Order: sequence, then C-alpha cells, then structure tokens
Amino acid sequence: MSTSDTVITDELAIEIARLGMVRESSDVATLHRVTQLASRAVAGCAGATSLRWALDESPEPLVAASSHPDLAELVDLQLARREGPLFDAVRDRRPVGCDDTLAETRWPGHVAAMLRRGVRCFITTVLEYEQVLVTLTVYGVVPGALDPSRQALASLLLAQGGAAVSNTRQFGDVHRTAVQLQQAVEARAVVDQAKGILMHALGCDAERAFAELRRISQTRHVKLTAIAQRIVSGQGLSEVPPPGRDDGQGG
Repeated sequence: MSTSDTVITDELAIEIARLGMVRESSDVATLHRVTQLASRAVAGCAGATSLRWALDESPEPLVAASSHPDLAELVDLQLARREGPLFDAVRDRRPVGCDDTLAETRWPGHVAAMLRRGVRCFITTVLEYEQVLVTLTVYGVVPGALDPSRQALASLLLAQGGAAVSNTRQFGDVHRTAVQLQQAVEARAVVDQAKGILMHALGCDAERAFAELRRISQTRHVKLTAIAQRIVSGQGLSEVPPPGRDDGQGG
C-alpha cells in the first residue's frame, strides 16, 4: 500500500460509521472489522491486530483479532511471555511504535519474531472508553512506512471500534435486563392465576392461597413458579416429586 495520505472515500466513510452502530455482535467480530479496515485503508499498513483488554491492574487480554495468521502468532508470542509492545502500551496507556525493527533494541525476542515475518515497522495505539480498553497495532513491511503524523485514520478506527464494543456490551446488558423483567412479569402472572385457582378450590383468600403455594414449593423442593404452572395448566401436583427428591427444577 502506498504511504501517501489516505483518502477517505464515501465507501470507507460508511464502513467506519457502521463500526459504531449498536448491534447484536461479538467483540471479536467488531475487532475483526477494525483490523480489516486498518489493513486496507491506513497509510503504509500491510496488516493489523486488535485486542480488547480487561480493565485490571494487571493487563489481561479478553479477545483478539488479526488480519493475517503471521500477525496472530506475534500477538500469541507476546501473550505467552506477557511482555512486548502490547503490554507496554496497555500498562502506560500510550502509543508504542518502532520505525525500523532491524534497529530496535527493546523486546529482542519479539523483534526477532517480527523480522522473521517481514515486519519492519509498527505502531500500537491504545484507547480506554467507557470501561472498554482496546488496542490496535498496524504493521508495515517497509522501514518508516507508518508515519505517526498520518495515523489519524488508525485512531479513528480504534475509537469507532471501542465505541462499538462498548455499545454492544450496553445493548447486551439492556437486552438481558429486558428479558429478565419480561420473565418476572410472566412468572408473576402465572403465580397470580394459580392463586386464583387455589382461592376458588380452597375457599380462601389470596394470602392463604399464596402461603399454600409456598408450602408446596418448599416441602417438595420445586420452584414456586413451576408449581404454579402445573396448577394453571391443569396438570395437578400428583407428578411433582415428594420431599427428598429433586426433579431438576429445584433451587
């Protein structure tokens, strides 16, 4: 790829905008899109890797994506040794890079691995955004190909990718809460129906009917909602396990 300034075409702009959309998508899928866009559009970039990290005192990677298997191996080497430019960038929360790996004296083991794979320069950018920590590393095959002054697009991709991961997490949290609330409403409705049936059958009030449901649930070690469901569906309680047995629904 040419090292000239990247022109953001309409197609590229749309793809970048789509990165930040709230959708039901995994972190790894989002990071994969970031790496693919970086390897295609960032000036001087021949490939890219991205990771999401746990926000702990000690850096812990959660998911990773790479545009090429050789680059995935470079990430794995750092994770296995728990050292390298990725860990430095995450610990210090600052970009880390190298203009020419042939002259690099930091991380000797990692640099040797990069040289064997044809990597001659790289820049790792880090972003912390709303409880999400992500890194994007772009690699070049020509010394000095990745001019830091022309890495605005890489930073934009990282920002959009971080926002996408954050949005996905928030969407998942909201979705799980909505499902739990719906389940709670449905369970309450079933229990209320069962109470009504018991009130009619036993000639008692709502409090006594609910107490009877709880008694059966506790003595037979079956969830109250399961007892209520059997009553409402007309199945009765004859097949409910007696005390001391577990039908797999207890808890």
